[in-house]
Amino acid sequence: MAFSTKTDSSQTRSRTKNLFYNPMFRAIIFQLVAVAALAFFFYSIINNALTNLETRGIATGFDFLSQEAGFGIGLTLIDYDETFSYGRTFFVGLLNTALIAILGVILATALGFIIGIARLSPNWLVSRFAALYIEIFRNIPLLLQIFFWYFAVLQVLPSPKQSLQFGESIFLNIRGLSIPSPIFEQGSSFIFISLLIALIIAMSYQYYAKRKQQNTGKQSPVLLVSVAVITLLPLLAFFISGKPISIDYPVLKGFNFSGGITVLPELAALLLALSIYTAAFIAEIVRSGINAVSHGQTEAAEALGLTRNKTLRLIVIPQAMRVIIPPLTSQYLNLTKNSSLAMAIGYPDLVSVFAGTTLNQTGQAIEIIAMTMAVYLSLSLITSLLMNIYNKKMALVER
Repeated sequence: MAFSTKTDSSQTRSRTKNLFYNPMFRAIIFQLVAVAALAFFFYSIINNALTNLETRGIATGFDFLSQEAGFGIGLTLIDYDETFSYGRTFFVGLLNTALIAILGVILATALGFIIGIARLSPNWLVSRFAALYIEIFRNIPLLLQIFFWYFAVLQVLPSPKQSLQFGESIFLNIRGLSIPSPIFEQGSSFIFISLLIALIIAMSYQYYAKRKQQNTGKQSPVLLVSVAVITLLPLLAFFISGKPISIDYPVLKGFNFSGGITVLPELAALLLALSIYTAAFIAEIVRSGINAVSHGQTEAAEALGLTRNKTLRLIVIPQAMRVIIPPLTSQYLNLTKNSSLAMAIGYPDLVSVFAGTTLNQTGQAIEIIAMTMAVYLSLSLITSLLMNIYNKKMALVER
C-alpha cells in the first residue's frame, strides 16, 4: 500500500514537471502574468489619479457632457450653437476629424498613384518632376507645410469685397471659398433612392460582365454602361419628381458672403498639406510596388498586343496592389493621426474643440483625453480592418 502511494506521488510530480516544460502551458502562464501585471499597473495609476483629484476637490465622471458648452464652432456638419452640450461638441469635433481624414485619404491616394506612375514614366521631364515632388514634400515637416498653405498662400488672399471670382457664383477670398449649395426639398429622397438603385444595377452589370468574360472571353463596356445608368436614372427621377433640388447661390452682404457653402481656409490648408505630404510617401510605395512586378508580365502583355495603358491597368497594377496595400494602410493611419495638427491653425477638429476648449472649460482631463484617445484608436482600427479585408480580397488564392 505504501509502495502504491509513493508511485502515485512520483507520477504526479512527473506530470507536473512535464506540464511545466510544455511550451503551450508556459506561454499561457506567462501571458496571464503579463496581463495581470499590466492591469495592476493601470489600476494603480488610475486609482492614484482619482485620489489626487478628490483631494483637490476636482469632480470626476462624465456628467459634464450634459452641461451647456457656451462657445461657438466655425465648422459644423450637424446642428450646433452655444446652447448645446459638451457632448454635442464631442460629436462635432469627431465629424470634422472624420471629414478631413476621409477627404485626405481620397486626395492623397489619387495624387500618390499619379505621381508614383509618373515616377516610372519613360519621359525624362515627367519622371524628374515626379522625383522632385517626392524629395521636396516628404522631407519638409508637415507642420511647416500646414503653416505655408495657411499663412503664405490663403491668408494673403483679398477681402470679401475684392474676392477672386470664378464664373458667376464662385468666390475666393481670405475667409474661404464660397460656392453654390443644393437645397433638398420635399421629394428629393426619391432621387437618392434612384441613385441607390442605379448603383445596384451598375454593380450587378459589372458582375455579369466579369462572368461573361470568364466564360466567353468577350469584354463588355462596363464603364460606359455604369456611368450611363448612374447618371441617367437619378436625372430621370429628378424631372419626374418635379425638380425638388434647387441651388442656393452665395451673395455678398456687407463684409461677407451669405448663402451657399463656404470652405474655410483652415480646412483647405489642412487638406492640401495632408494630401500633398502623404501623397509623396504613397508615390514611393506605388513605384516600389510596380517595380516588384516581374518585367516578363509587361513583355507578355505587349506580345499580346495590349497598349501601355491597358497593360498598366489590367496587368501591372492588380499584381502590384498585393505589395502596395500593407504600407499604404500605414500611410492612411498616419494621415488620420496627423490631422490632429489642425489645432495649430484653428481648424475645429476633435483635438481643438474637445481636447482643447472643452478641457480648458471643464477641467475633466482624464475623461476628455481618454475619449479622444479612444476615438483615434477606433478610427485606426476601423481603417486597418477595411484595408485588411481588401488585402485579403487581393491576395493570391492557392489551389
